Amino acid sequence: MIWIILLIVGLCAGIFGSLIGLGGGIIIVPVLLFLGKLDIIPHMTPQLAVGTSLIVIVFTGLSSTIANMKRKTTDYQSAILFFLGSGPGAIFGSYLNKGMNQDQFTIYFGIVMIAISFLLMIRHKLKPLHSTGGIQKTVIDEFGKTHTYGYRPGVAIVISFLVGTISSLFGIGGGALMMPVMLVLFSFPPHVAVATSMFLIFLSSLTGSLSHIALGNVEWLYTFALVPGAWYGAKIGSYLNAKMKANQVVTALRMVLILIGIRLIIEGL
Repeated sequence: MIWIILLIVGLCAGIFGSLIGLGGGIIIVPVLLFLGKLDIIPHMTPQLAVGTSLIVIVFTGLSSTIANMKRKTTDYQSAILFFLGSGPGAIFGSYLNKGMNQDQFTIYFGIVMIAISFLLMIRHKLKPLHSTGGIQKTVIDEFGKTHTYGYRPGVAIVISFLVGTISSLFGIGGGALMMPVMLVLFSFPPHVAVATSMFLIFLSSLTGSLSHIALGNVEWLYTFALVPGAWYGAKIGSYLNAKMKANQVVTALRMVLILIGIRLIIEGL
């Protein structure tokens, strides 16, 4: 029965993670910890949940990136530049994770999720950091609307390092926090942000997962149960993302982050 549950969890994480550009870690980590509390999965620690989640997110990011190649919505140049910061940050975050107990982990994780949602809520009131002196890009979406976005490379790399550290600390992939950053600070159009985030998630999760493997923070049997569902779920999520309007994507992102954040804080108290 546990294998069926994990297969469904992987599928849901893949669909929703790919749909809103988070990779699925915000679903996998809380579910693994919850199943551990119920003793359905014995001896599940925050470290094992994070390490296992990052391995699964590697496959989610790869699957979604392959699907997005056909739609040409991924900004590969920006993703690679962001990875210059998030990659080292992911390694650093995996080592910070070692000293956290479960109650601390769930409370901090919940606060991070709600903070991201708050940023998205006020994103229209914040002035983007991009300027004429940085990288500037213009794209036309499927609805014929023109979007201009940009950023300064140095600022982007510093922010990416912080994002990579926090993301690897909580097992949610390097794009999970970079997605709101791209929307709020750099004015990425949502569909480009989602696709670019998923490619970044693949790169940074690969880096972070290697660190967690070295630390022994991966439960491989559960990983093998989660990966098939996450792989196909990511393809479904990428397809749905292409069919949804920008505001729908952002609204879905905000709602799931608030719900999960509140749930985690309550569990940790």
